[in-house]
Amino acid sequence: MKRILAISGSSGGHIFPALAFLDSLGESKEIGALLVLPKKNIFNLLGNPSYQLRYISATSLSPGLSWSNLFACVRLIQGAFESAGLLLSFRPHVVVGFGSIVSVAMILLARILGIKTLIHEQNVVPGRANCFLAKFADRIAISFIESSGYFRRFRNKIILTGNPLRPALTFVDKARALDFFGLKPGKFTILVIGGSQASKRVNAAFLEALAGIADKSGIQVIHLSGIEGLELVEKTYEELGITARCFAFLDKMQYAYSCSDLIISRAGATTISEIIFFELAAVLIPYPYARGHQLANAKILEGAGTGIIVEEDALGTGILAKIIKGFLDNPERVRTMRFSYAYLKKADARNLFREAVLSFN
Repeated sequence: MKRILAISGSSGGHIFPALAFLDSLGESKEIGALLVLPKKNIFNLLGNPSYQLRYISATSLSPGLSWSNLFACVRLIQGAFESAGLLLSFRPHVVVGFGSIVSVAMILLARILGIKTLIHEQNVVPGRANCFLAKFADRIAISFIESSGYFRRFRNKIILTGNPLRPALTFVDKARALDFFGLKPGKFTILVIGGSQASKRVNAAFLEALAGIADKSGIQVIHLSGIEGLELVEKTYEELGITARCFAFLDKMQYAYSCSDLIISRAGATTISEIIFFELAAVLIPYPYARGHQLANAKILEGAGTGIIVEEDALGTGILAKIIKGFLDNPERVRTMRFSYAYLKKADARNLFREAVLSFN
C-alpha cells in the first residue's frame, strides 16, 4: 500500500485543494491517506472521509518581537515534535504540503527521513513557506504558469497542475440551480463572496452599491456573508426590497456558481480557480495585504478580459455601483466576458495533481 500524508494550513484556500486531492484518490485499498491540519482551522470535515485525520499545534507569527510570538514559537516547536511522531507512526511514502507555516517542519523532517515530498502553490505569488521549502521539496506543483518565475532556481522541479477543485463542483442546469435557492429565472443574479472567512468590507461595499442603484427590481442575490455579518446583511436586503439568499457558509457552491450571472468576490486562489472553472464574469476586490497575493491572482482574470479589478481603496467612490449598473444596462457584457474564457488555458487539475503525487517511485 502506498501511504500519502497531506498537510494543510488553516484557511479554505489551503484546505480545499488538499480535500480535492484526497477525494481524487478515491477509496482504493492500494492507497492509504492521512490529512494533517492545525488544531485551529476554519473547516469542519463533513461526513466520513475515506482517509485518516490528525491535528497538530500551529500558529502564525507576526512581525517584530512580542510575547505572542514567543508563545507562537513554542507551539510551532510542539507542532514539529508532533509532525515527527506522525511521520514515524504513519510512515508515508510521499508527503504533500499545501502551504502555510504548519507545513514547514513536516516537509523538512520528511526530507531528513528520505521521504519524497511535493509542495503545492495555489497563488500566483508564492507564500513565504513555499518559497523557503522550494529548495528542499522534490517537486513543486503550481496552479498558474506565472508562478514559475518565482521558482526559477528550481525549474527542473516545477509541474504545472492547476489548483485541484472539489469533485462536487460540477455544472448544474441553471433552472435547477435557481430552483435550489427559490430564485426566479430572468432576473440578474449576483453572487457575493468575501472569502473563506468572508469580509465585512466586501459585505458593506456591495450593500452600499445596491443602495445607490435606483431600479433594483431586476436584481437577485446569493450572498455568503460570514457568520458575524449574516444578521445585518439579511436585514439590509429586506430594507432594500431585494430578494436575497444569505449564508454564513455554503457547502453546495456548485448551485451558486451555476445560476449566477456575475460574481463579486475577493481574489483568493481557490476562488479564482473556481471562477475560471465555471467561467463567470467577475468583479474582484483583492485583499490588500498578504504580500499582494490576491491582486496578482485577480490580474489573471483581468488580463483574460473575464474580470474587473476594484481595489479596496476605491470602494468609497461609488465605482462598484457604476460597474453593477453597467452590467444591468448591458447584459451582453456578461456573455462577452464569459466567452473570453476560451482564451484561458484550463487543465484537469485534480487528475494532473494526483498523477504528480502517485508517480513517485
